[in-house]
Amino acid sequence: MLSGPSGVGKNTVLNQVLRQIPGLSYSISATTRKPRPGEVDGVHYFFCDQEHFADLIKQGRLLEWAEFCGNKYGTPRDFVEEKLSSGNDVILDVDIQGAAQIAKSMPQAVKIFLLPPSLEALRERIIARGAETEQEIERRLCAARQEIQRIVDYDYVVCNDNVDEAVRQIAAIITAEKSRVFRWLSSNDPANFFEGSEG
Repeated sequence: MLSGPSGVGKNTVLNQVLRQIPGLSYSISATTRKPRPGEVDGVHYFFCDQEHFADLIKQGRLLEWAEFCGNKYGTPRDFVEEKLSSGNDVILDVDIQGAAQIAKSMPQAVKIFLLPPSLEALRERIIARGAETEQEIERRLCAARQEIQRIVDYDYVVCNDNVDEAVRQIAAIITAEKSRVFRWLSSNDPANFFEGSEG
């Protein structure tokens, strides 16, 4: 799971990580937020209205969901479970509330926090998007301060001061985590390596 303040560059980093690691799937979130210019339904998000989102919650079809800055976001359960059952890794872009919910049902999930180099740099990135009013920018910065305080709940922190370096670090984390003993044991039987051995 990858979390970080709005505007920190999660999408930019994730797109490059996905190109570098074969078999890694991105979990598309459902949201009640209106599409930004260039965003496509079913590619960037599953855009839906409040009523449909409420139905997804009621039917238990979201692995997690949260409200952020007046909009709801959630992770479709079916997509993630299908990918994992087929042997693929899944990377999720979730806020701190969503990460906490997923960690309860999937304690083996790895949590990475993407940190901006500074709050001023974050402000500049949000302004550069040109999608928020001054009031919305201040609300996102206030939320960012609160989110950064929760960094202690994560397994790893990566500073997105340089996109290429952030991508390299996240790819290295994913590669290393795939070699953890408990993950290896979940799909391998050690006894197979000792059949026919002597002594």
